[in-house]
Amino acid sequence: MTLLRRTALLAGAAATLCASRRAGAQAARPLTLLVPYAPGGGTDITGRAFAQLLELELGQTVLVDNRAGAAGHVGSVAVARARPDGQTLLFAVATNIVVNPHIQRGDRVDLATALAPVAQVSSYQYVLVVHPDVPARSLAELIAFIRTKPKGDLTYSSGGVGNANHLAGVLFSEAARVEMEHVPYRGTAPALLDVVAGRVTMNFSSPPPAIPLVREGKLRAIAVTGERRIGALPEVPTLAEAGLPGAVITGWHGVFAPAGVPAEAMDRLEAASRRAADTARFKERLEHDGLEPAPAGITRAAFAEAVKTESVFWARKVQELNIRLD
Repeated sequence: MTLLRRTALLAGAAATLCASRRAGAQAARPLTLLVPYAPGGGTDITGRAFAQLLELELGQTVLVDNRAGAAGHVGSVAVARARPDGQTLLFAVATNIVVNPHIQRGDRVDLATALAPVAQVSSYQYVLVVHPDVPARSLAELIAFIRTKPKGDLTYSSGGVGNANHLAGVLFSEAARVEMEHVPYRGTAPALLDVVAGRVTMNFSSPPPAIPLVREGKLRAIAVTGERRIGALPEVPTLAEAGLPGAVITGWHGVFAPAGVPAEAMDRLEAASRRAADTARFKERLEHDGLEPAPAGITRAAFAEAVKTESVFWARKVQELNIRLD
């Protein structure tokens, strides 16, 4: 073998080794799952449980990054602007994607095109909770109590304008024909804690942070907002059962990536996310927290279509209900 030929072979082997090491480093680099709310809220609780299982399915470290602000919009935009390499994902609730873009202004980011759905991982409803001192133990009593008070005297908290529990409160007020003062916070956890402290009258909370507080007697659950009762609170009726027929308010958790992630990477992320969401461990976690699994077999394409449909609905509803940032 000539010296020139041997040198060329060695150079080729070195290049292959370097490429292999770069690929290995890429695979080993931690993936960031951004939760667009403060720690301790429902999305954070579910997101952290999901991250642990996604890590096992990917064989890659998954780091949870809480980025709160503007009812989840700050974190959503951060992911939309991230490098589209499949290493940064958003753990979103429905309102981040289908409501916030219709009320946020000035960021020049269209989340409808800047984020790509990866997988839906849960479905859920809300729990209407009040401070134990509120003199109402049923929905009818609560509505009657609200109507005895001057406008703005009773309050409900949320994780921010456009947040899921804000919109649940708006839709409830519309259905029950009552008026309450909305008090926005930077996340569900602080919004809920001020109900516990008695500074706010009520909250339409996602189940995970509310259920333990109900069980401890720090909050009273009046109703749930879905089509059926939840196993974690079987004694609590739905809004329809309690006297508001047709009032159903639900949401979901989903994983999103920056637009432009290569199809092969999206396929890998979808498969891993769906496997993680389908584990017995995750389903048990959902049931414990009062949540439900995503619809069986829902694909990335079907989830994307559902997101589009909801976005069209909320574009109209935001205008009808005059929901806007103060």
